[in-house]
Amino acid sequence: MSDPIVILTEEPLGADDRLNIEQLVDGSDSSLVVLVPANTERHLLVDFLENLSMLDVAKAFRELAGGTPDDATERAHADETLAASLAALAGLGSGVTGQVVAGKAVDSLVSKVKETGASQAVVITRPHAVADTFHTDWANKAQDQLGVPVLHLYAGSGFIGDS
Repeated sequence: MSDPIVILTEEPLGADDRLNIEQLVDGSDSSLVVLVPANTERHLLVDFLENLSMLDVAKAFRELAGGTPDDATERAHADETLAASLAALAGLGSGVTGQVVAGKAVDSLVSKVKETGASQAVVITRPHAVADTFHTDWANKAQDQLGVPVLHLYAGSGFIGDS
């Protein structure tokens, strides 16, 4: 049996993401472990600046006015993200499992990689202009802590982040 692959995602995975992971699995019997953070630890000011940098002015002000969602809302969103992601990856490798994780997302990824003996880790996010530019995104943070490759993919696309 091949080593597991641990996937951390903040977005529900879809058909394009399945294709990317399928190429990574490449016919092996690796198991897939999907982690979804219960709280993505986003900050209103950073989100505001990122939306402006992506030229989404309306979304920037809408999210700024909306404030931070409560824990129950974030947990419900994480549960939906996990269910969609597990469904999208069903049938790949030797099986797909997953969980919603509390605490810091990168710490959860690092812990799960060490716990499972995974040889690969994947971080799937939407673009984050500030974090990606300054290499403070989850993939870079995980790469700094792990001795295994961390692939950074942008959700719903074939684009690879700069890790």
